[in-house]
Amino acid sequence: MKKPVPANLTFASTWTRVSTRFLPFADAATAELPLKRLLRLSLFQVSVGMALALLIGTLNRVMIVELHVPAWLVGAMVSAPLVFAPFRALVGFKSDTHKSFLGWRRVPYIWFGSMLQFGGLAIMPFALILLSGDSLQPPIVGQVGAALAFLLVGAGLHTTQTVGLALATDLAPVESQPRVVALMCSMLLVGMAVSAVIYGLLLRDFSQLRLIQVIQGSAIVTMALNIAALWKQEARDPLRTAHELPTPSFRESWETFSHRSHAKRRLVALGLGTVAFSMQDILLEPFGGEVLKLPVASTTALTAALAFGGLAGFVIAARALVRGVDPYRMAAYGAVVGIAAFSGVILCAPMQSAGLFALSVAMIGVGSGLFGHCTLTAAMSMAPKAQIGLALGVWGAVQATAAGGAIAISGLLRDGIASLAASGALGSALVGPATGYTVVYHLELGLLFATLVAIGPLVRNAFDQHDDSGDNAKDVAWPNLQSMNLREEVAQ
Repeated sequence: MKKPVPANLTFASTWTRVSTRFLPFADAATAELPLKRLLRLSLFQVSVGMALALLIGTLNRVMIVELHVPAWLVGAMVSAPLVFAPFRALVGFKSDTHKSFLGWRRVPYIWFGSMLQFGGLAIMPFALILLSGDSLQPPIVGQVGAALAFLLVGAGLHTTQTVGLALATDLAPVESQPRVVALMCSMLLVGMAVSAVIYGLLLRDFSQLRLIQVIQGSAIVTMALNIAALWKQEARDPLRTAHELPTPSFRESWETFSHRSHAKRRLVALGLGTVAFSMQDILLEPFGGEVLKLPVASTTALTAALAFGGLAGFVIAARALVRGVDPYRMAAYGAVVGIAAFSGVILCAPMQSAGLFALSVAMIGVGSGLFGHCTLTAAMSMAPKAQIGLALGVWGAVQATAAGGAIAISGLLRDGIASLAASGALGSALVGPATGYTVVYHLELGLLFATLVAIGPLVRNAFDQHDDSGDNAKDVAWPNLQSMNLREEVAQ
């Protein structure tokens, strides 16, 4: 008589037969970079997402409502990490050329980035308490302390993310890089979403002591996640980091990088597209509440729709790039989806259609996911092996600076136009709460068209310049991403 097979073994056997097509990003794993190791590496993105959720979401609300800090000062503090964003290019360059007897290039920078995050989070709660005025110290002490804490966290997360992505590029084979990028971007969203829920639950019964515990607990979790992500990822190679090796200066490396085919146009396209997709970040929920009269629960759900749209964009982009579709062509498709999405948002005001608004928000997420994923993949795959850190640092510097500036400009522009409209200075037809929002959305439409203009030559370069025979280039995809580096050498 045969013994019955245990249920857990049956389940495991069934699970192993499930195709990777039904397991998101499972096909990103390779023999060189197994899925378990890849998921562990992606934990640095979870820590970055956790820090962003804390800075932009939880602390933004807590400082204004519970601690009674002026809103303008909160805005200045939250935007302080952007000061470090332009230095991502220098950090990436340093990780490319780091000299070490231990043979590590990326590990020291991710470690110091983690320490900066930990230090900023460790002193932040006490600085916020001083900032709230609940002490005998002069207000300037709290302001300086809070600014230092936010700057440290910003410097840490920018360093960790830049060098972490460079390490992922080092480890991932060229053909799997699109799926690795999708996984990394998705883990950032997962970190933001999960940590936001946890912060909300932990701070439901707010007290200053609980705030200290939550933020310092976040510091400990950040270190744990980043140490786990780093553990045995980068192989030691003292010959590669020997001190006697010649090292180019940052200026020389930048000159080499900037003179590559269409390098500056790529950065312009990235900046324009990022601004176009980022200006709506702080306006969609207020628009739904003020113009469409949606309840708080409905506007909060819009954030989830935006996030799920972004995940869908990542998946679509990853599958297309693996099939050989040019990344800038897919980025242009993302801009086209964004144009349709913002057109729908603009039409929501006169139509008073909540359904169209929800669909348009999800489409914004899809377009943004396509654009962000494809421009990052292009930066990873087209950079010379000796300049991967610099290329990703430049991409991160432009993307982060453009996003932060877009958010600040959109808020000021919306408030200024709304004030003019309410006073009747723009005419009776534009008196209403929707005017300030729709002006920003129209500006985003214009920026997306400008993005398409900037991307156009990049797509043609991807398909035409590899053919020196004089024949008409065929509009066919390159067989894989590895040909991009060859294409760059031919173009030069």
